[in-house]
Amino acid sequence: MLTQDRYTFILNQLEQKDTVTIQSLIEELNHSESTIRRDLTTLEEQNKLVRIHGGAKRKRKAMNEASMDDKTVKNTHEKEQIAKTAAALVDDHDVIYLDAGTTTYAMIPLLEHKNITVVTNGVPHAELLTDYRVDTILLGGKIKQKTKAIIGTVAEQQLSSMHFTKAFMGMNGVDPHYGLTTPDIEEASVKKKAIEQSNESYVLADHSKLGEVSFIKVADIDDCAIITSESTVLTKKIAELTKVIEVNK
Repeated sequence: MLTQDRYTFILNQLEQKDTVTIQSLIEELNHSESTIRRDLTTLEEQNKLVRIHGGAKRKRKAMNEASMDDKTVKNTHEKEQIAKTAAALVDDHDVIYLDAGTTTYAMIPLLEHKNITVVTNGVPHAELLTDYRVDTILLGGKIKQKTKAIIGTVAEQQLSSMHFTKAFMGMNGVDPHYGLTTPDIEEASVKKKAIEQSNESYVLADHSKLGEVSFIKVADIDDCAIITSESTVLTKKIAELTKVIEVNK
């Protein structure tokens, strides 16, 4: 089979199955492992798929955003491990920004005994932070129904007068070429401002966010460090551009 025909076959398989394994492609295409690996690497370089351990997954673009309730039940263990790693970076006397999102939400119980101030745009975050007796400031503005995040110009204006030692951000897409992205224009503006006002910024990204591209760009990939549990070809590519912290599973 010609090279281009193999590429077409692989991409068609991904459209049908979302993921493919190297072993299945070896058997179906009757080519060597080295050839299949080379094909997958080339297609990833062309931004047509994402390499994962033992195979590849389909690349999705311009994602629609799920509700916070829907997100909460996905990749729970992975998010908890990422949250634990992120919380360990918080020191006493820090003033941190905690972005809306399920992985940042998972950090909150781990902040209970730290002498810190937290600013957040997450309505559920503010409630849980106060339950854990953490000094908390909730931004004002419009509440986005799906994610329960405070967004809009009022929130941006408040952020402009603040300064953070660290920001912990949620993001819908983390891609070495397209950068850090999210579906909502107003939410993207709040995220961007929070990053600008922080000494250090960290994006908490489970494996489903890596290689994904959403509608609005928030920042370049090198504007934030990435905390993730994934170790793949894509992670290594991101690590060439910015700091990547891989959690201990």
